[in-house]
Amino acid sequence: MTLTASQLSIGYPAKRIADKLAVTLAPGEVVCLLGPNGIGKSTLFRTLLGLQPKLDGSIRIDGTEITDLAPRDLARRIAYVPQAHAGYFPFTLRDMVLMGRTAHRGIFSGPGTQDRGVAEAAIVRLGLAPLADAVYTRLSGGERQLALIARALAVEAPLMLLDEPTASLDFGNQSRVLAELRRLASLGIGVLFTTHDPDQALAHADRVLLLGPGGLLAQGVPRETLTADTLWQLYGIDVTLADLPLPGGGSRRVCLSLPDGGKTA
Repeated sequence: MTLTASQLSIGYPAKRIADKLAVTLAPGEVVCLLGPNGIGKSTLFRTLLGLQPKLDGSIRIDGTEITDLAPRDLARRIAYVPQAHAGYFPFTLRDMVLMGRTAHRGIFSGPGTQDRGVAEAAIVRLGLAPLADAVYTRLSGGERQLALIARALAVEAPLMLLDEPTASLDFGNQSRVLAELRRLASLGIGVLFTTHDPDQALAHADRVLLLGPGGLLAQGVPRETLTADTLWQLYGIDVTLADLPLPGGGSRRVCLSLPDGGKTA
């Protein structure tokens, strides 16, 4: 299942944020969206999800406009992990993850055995079993973020959008989540995620989208698209990129900011 946005304009009637965006997400690929704070990454996600009206252009899933899909059908096709979620009601973590199965049930039907099994598998996969009965609102920010990712896994959608999924996580959990994104891609799921860390794109993404003022600055293979020049245009900071050798052979490209942080002469 492929998500395709073409000639897409996003924003609000009184303020356009970006125009003529071309975004694709194919089965089995991991795409990373990079851009500075406030540039419109979350707005783009909300628009792709049908949560915010587009201003122009089209958004299609396998050729069908998302506006032609019922909300429940769209929810089965795209799972979403928001940037942050505090929660207001004392649901357990297990209940929160089980909510990911809502699109697969009737309006008035409760979760069945299969729903519970899928939710439990997602909880275990992200190492949350010891917290399954804990009250969601009492969890740390990082634990809540992992719960939201588990809820998205429980949807079993062929496409998944994650808005800064590693923002609240410690180094170990960041690594686990990014490895999970690659595992999902190996199962044929299309994954689009945002981050502020170019190294995550270099290490885990098949393609990268660079969102700058007014539209896409560039897109392509991370090693070719993430350069000192494009990162300067995005963030206004001078960086250097280097290839570090890996044990057993091969290398990994990393992004290093220069000590003064400003553009060198």
